[in-house]
Amino acid sequence: MYKLVFEKRALHDLNKLEKEIKERIWNKLQDCKENPFRFFEKLVGTQGFKLRIGDWRVVADIIREKEAIIILKVGHRKNIYEN
Repeated sequence: MYKLVFEKRALHDLNKLEKEIKERIWNKLQDCKENPFRFFEKLVGTQGFKLRIGDWRVVADIIREKEAIIILKVGHRKNIYEN
């Protein structure tokens, strides 16, 4: 089972969201702990993976050796891929 590791920025992004959206994202991340490659898609043109939850996205790195999902960013799809 993979563990979730949140970057400071991702926690900040997540805490700014409404309660229902936050719960939806959290529940989906819990599902991903068993087999993250079933849910996450490889990002095109850059390193990392994305998880789609409706109009919201989670950008993460997945490290197989440590069985860790490192959550880098959480946000709406229209602005998540900006720097």
